[in-house]
Amino acid sequence: MTQSLKRQKHKLSSPEGQIEVLDNVTPIGIPTFESKLSELGHTTLKPTTIEVFQVNVGKMCNQVCAHCHVDAGPDRKEIMTKETMQQCLDAIEGTDIKTVDITGGAPEMNPNFRWLVEELSAMGKEIIVRCNLTIILANLKYHDLPEFFRKHNINVVSSLPYFTAKRTDAQRGDGVFDKSIKALQMLNAVGYGKENSDLQLDLVYNPAGAFLPGDQTTLENQFKRKLLEYDISFNNLFVITNLPVSRFLEYLIRSEKYQDYMDELVNAFNPVAAEGVMCRSTISVGWDGYLYDCDFNQMLELRVKAASHIAHFNIEELTARDIIVNQHCYGCTAGAGSSCGGTTV
Repeated sequence: MTQSLKRQKHKLSSPEGQIEVLDNVTPIGIPTFESKLSELGHTTLKPTTIEVFQVNVGKMCNQVCAHCHVDAGPDRKEIMTKETMQQCLDAIEGTDIKTVDITGGAPEMNPNFRWLVEELSAMGKEIIVRCNLTIILANLKYHDLPEFFRKHNINVVSSLPYFTAKRTDAQRGDGVFDKSIKALQMLNAVGYGKENSDLQLDLVYNPAGAFLPGDQTTLENQFKRKLLEYDISFNNLFVITNLPVSRFLEYLIRSEKYQDYMDELVNAFNPVAAEGVMCRSTISVGWDGYLYDCDFNQMLELRVKAASHIAHFNIEELTARDIIVNQHCYGCTAGAGSSCGGTTV
């Protein structure tokens, strides 16, 4: 398949800093995502409700994962302040928003992370924390995280690229698999992922390259069987498609796979998945308080078409907004669909 593309100069971040590459804004022959939606009768994509309030509390992380769409790492300085956290709490108080999904970076590295969790717990919100596992072992001050999670009945969602060290370390860094196994064992020890326990432990899988993930149920069964060899149990495996954003986009461009990958996503477009995309029931808050339709739009700085800062949060206006879409949205609508909670079909 041809690798000839419409190209333009573009700045991309990498662990080595800002580099200039030839970016492919629109691969040749790829219809716009808006045109795909119009084929389904949508002039615009609208929310159905706002059930999930996703908060990125900062881009600082103890890892530098190869395909991280947040471009997170130890050197990132973007951290949500306590004042902005309070604005988030004020915004959702008294609303029907049930779930608060806390992410990063490694969200636990925000100095006010525990305070935010305690406040949300007092409000009676369901809390999801996206934990990279290795943070639990990164420093003595994090070793009690499993107990802290248990105390507040947090739903822990953790990324584990694969059930072998070779593939996991290739994507997330040397030694990550062994540390992840130890962290999972620590979570199991306090009751997470155990049968007849209400402490939810879910894992996240995303492919190691420029291809769509396999069947979620099949992969979940494989993970459960293999991790039992380490006496590890968990509840669900969420399969997520890699979206052409940030480091994964950079990888696609460097390897000259962007055209092929976009062709694959478009060819796998699923109208049913398009109806159930997560942006229709989620609002995403950036570390600086700005609002986005989803975590991926946040990384592309595509703010909502409404009052765009948490200080001016208006749930009626946000529920009526038009959702901003772009070519990366093909990643959420390919095959069985993709969301922060796994497949959507």
